[in-house]
Amino acid sequence: MILLNPKQHVRKYPDAHSREMMLKTIEFFEQKGKRRIKDDDRNRTWYADLLEFQKREKLFATLLTPTAYGDSPDVRWDTWRNCEFNEILAFYGLAYWYTWQVSILGLGPIWQSPNESLKRKAAQLLRNGQVFAFGLSERLHGADIYSTEMALMPQPGGTYRANGEKYYIGNGNIAPLVSTFGKIAGTSEYVFFAADYRHRNFDLITNVCNSQSYVANFALRDYPITEADILSRGQAAWDAALNTVNIGKYNLGWASIGICTHAFYEAINHAANRKLYGMRVTDFPHAKQMFTDAYARLVAMKLFALRAADYFRSASGQDRRYLLYNPMVKMKVTTQGEEVIDLLWNVIAAKGFEKDTYFEMAARDIRALPKLEGTVHVNLALILKFMPNYFFFPGEYPEIPVCDFARNDDFLFNQGPAKGLGKIQFHDYNLVYGAFDLPNVNVFREQIAVFKDFLAMATPDEAQQKDTDFLLALGEMFALVVYGQLILENVKPYNVDEALLDQMFDFMVRDFSKHALQLYSKPSATPEQMDYCLKMLRKPVVDSARYDRVWKSAVLALNGAYEMNP
Repeated sequence: MILLNPKQHVRKYPDAHSREMMLKTIEFFEQKGKRRIKDDDRNRTWYADLLEFQKREKLFATLLTPTAYGDSPDVRWDTWRNCEFNEILAFYGLAYWYTWQVSILGLGPIWQSPNESLKRKAAQLLRNGQVFAFGLSERLHGADIYSTEMALMPQPGGTYRANGEKYYIGNGNIAPLVSTFGKIAGTSEYVFFAADYRHRNFDLITNVCNSQSYVANFALRDYPITEADILSRGQAAWDAALNTVNIGKYNLGWASIGICTHAFYEAINHAANRKLYGMRVTDFPHAKQMFTDAYARLVAMKLFALRAADYFRSASGQDRRYLLYNPMVKMKVTTQGEEVIDLLWNVIAAKGFEKDTYFEMAARDIRALPKLEGTVHVNLALILKFMPNYFFFPGEYPEIPVCDFARNDDFLFNQGPAKGLGKIQFHDYNLVYGAFDLPNVNVFREQIAVFKDFLAMATPDEAQQKDTDFLLALGEMFALVVYGQLILENVKPYNVDEALLDQMFDFMVRDFSKHALQLYSKPSATPEQMDYCLKMLRKPVVDSARYDRVWKSAVLALNGAYEMNP
């Protein structure tokens, strides 16, 4: 079973301590129970109990400290293990995941820094149970780091005074080390430096969100900075900002997976045991279709995110394919999460609003993830840089294995310059798709072939290449091709049933057709481009036996499989 089930947690772990940490985290939430989790959410209660628990168990210290700065053999930054923890935290509530996520972002510039003293300080703070913050975005500019107004003003004697505001900074109320991005005043030189929320010149203005989390607006007012507080300068600071986001944005997909999995259990338990008009809700054809679609999409989300982790952990200066796959996890997996929740909600209807359900939280929180760490549109625009090489100039690489082994992921904090995206090559997607002969995979391959012809023969002109609205529709279609490829690469490692796989490509064919129609409808689309779009409109292959098999053996079988302790 690929979906997380906390009551039957049988995952493979490379060491006993990793398994123990995950089981203890599950136990913490199950003992807390759904009623208290809902009360805390409703009352916007600061999650001091979780932070005390992780401090006692040294969870963040074990999971977020690179081996070189750890104090035991099990301490490492292990992306595969961190995926598990991401999923478990979000399964119980997005707020719990959020304090972990912003700690990851805050640690990014630190572990990339040449400042050994601050690295050792961060490691000790982790051992002390502290959390971290990433002071990047600002009220007027968001995450547009070109326009940052935080400034370090040089003082006599080689020191500085920091002045400026930061906005939307998670953990900004409690982080003793806030990795803060700015510029040296009067220059164009970027800088990352460390600030402490406890300093009297650190002005904690407000929590900008109405939630359990503290998402700070803070100001530094003549905050004293010395060279010992500097994490990085110039190009290194710029690269640290972008490379930290490369690390952090990947986690958002896992939060969506955790939320959707819990919501799915709650929805199927309700619908399969509720009768309307003399029938169980799950006997209605439209309810069966929506549940089956939601399940296929959820499994696809997880298969893609797992495979993307393999590329992330195998990355090097010569293999940077993760720079396509990571924004895909952030953009595609999170939007699929919204789709899953909507499908489930359309079945359980008013139940999804009830105050005592997890679903009520899920329906609200799933909306956040596509909008954090760069919007969907920003990440779609990013992945378009890879499209020419992906389709027309493939490279050769050794096969990437499943990377579920215990190892510190050193490259994450040594990614190098954040540029040269257009030069990155990818392995030939045809080799992956060509290894499968299933009805809907074959239909999808035909759509891809037409799309490639579209790009070669009806290439967007100069004006269209500057038209963001046109390009975003194109990006959605490209994203689906990449999405399908990595899903297929994970079929064998995770023993995916052929019927389920073909059911996944049923929705892939439909989604591709939807985006082709949207591209057809763009005002600037030419008659030639419109003809190609029409050729991409395809109907999935209908197979009632396949559909019934997936429904009975995979979807309806989850009725009663998990229910959270009350």
